Amino acid sequence: MPSAKAKATAAATLGLTALLVVGPAPAASAADPDTHLTSTAAIKHVDYTTWRHDVAAVVAQARPYIEDRTEDADGEKQAIVLDIDNSSLETDFHPFWELPTPAIPEVRALVADAHARGVSVFFVTARPGIIHSLTDWNLKKAGYPVDGLYVRSLPDLFAEVSAYKTAKRAEIEAKGYTIIANIGNNTTDLVGGHAERTFKLPDYDGKLS
Repeated sequence: MPSAKAKATAAATLGLTALLVVGPAPAASAADPDTHLTSTAAIKHVDYTTWRHDVAAVVAQARPYIEDRTEDADGEKQAIVLDIDNSSLETDFHPFWELPTPAIPEVRALVADAHARGVSVFFVTARPGIIHSLTDWNLKKAGYPVDGLYVRSLPDLFAEVSAYKTAKRAEIEAKGYTIIANIGNNTTDLVGGHAERTFKLPDYDGKLS
């Protein structure tokens, strides 16, 4: 487990990462009593309970498909690919300095069941490579199996996110995997093919990273 010093460094890095990935948060307003430094979601007025309900509805669609698809594996190397922020971890609903960021329970349960059925689990994120180790630790600490984690290298930071993520899914396929499901909360997580099915979690018109 990271030391207190490592956590402090990680928190500062995550703060920088938040600026790189989602940009600075809007300034607080006296007219918005919920606008404070508890989370990005609070600043952007996304209700946690509603979000969890909407996530559960998508997971309920994905579960029977994955269960049926894994019944027909017949020696096939199957995989699922997931985005991380607000797709696997509750990133915008917790301050970045509180580590580890918790898993989204419904998504974690879906992934655990798929993994138990022999499906490999890959994460493809827009996070920069500087926090690869921290991200890997957070995912595992939150209860996710991690068969592969892809983060952006320096050149990737200047490419379109959708193109980068598509390329990484193609790399996974090149290793012999069939990606039976791709799960994310942004269209950049899902476009570009290289997955049999896509499942979009809510982002409320970009309010969640």
